[in-house]
Amino acid sequence: MDCLLFRHGIAYDREDWRGNDHDRPLTDKGRLRTRQSSKGVVTLGLIPTHILSSPLARAQETAKIVKSVLPSTPPLRICHELNPEVAPRALISLLNTLPSDAIVLCVGHEPHLSAVAGILLTGKPCTGLSLKKAGACLLHFEGSVRPARGRLEWWLTASQLRALA
Repeated sequence: MDCLLFRHGIAYDREDWRGNDHDRPLTDKGRLRTRQSSKGVVTLGLIPTHILSSPLARAQETAKIVKSVLPSTPPLRICHELNPEVAPRALISLLNTLPSDAIVLCVGHEPHLSAVAGILLTGKPCTGLSLKKAGACLLHFEGSVRPARGRLEWWLTASQLRALA
């Protein structure tokens, strides 16, 4: 399995958003940069077979933008396991319900995604790992998805992904 962890794009600042944080959307700049980063992912040859998103609005909006640039579009699945308040190991359990040959795009938040990556790479969350907004990393698994069994293929910022597009 290949697991692409993609952080949501630039959203309105919490201080500037008057509504519920759950509903906080991407900014115009966030939508543009997310689209450009998504094109970089496609340039790398990654075409997800599954798209999973956090239930928060900014992640769902990001997932829909990524989906819109893909040559084939699997359905978007909203997953509680990508909520930033849910334990990272819940996402690992969810990934194990998917086919072992899947290419899974997981759109979520920090520090949740980097905690998931740390556990999958080393067996525990790692300080120093962080995904920038609209940045992504690709983890590869032979067999089941287990802590310390992932192999890091790449970890790119949004500007690096945009440069590939």
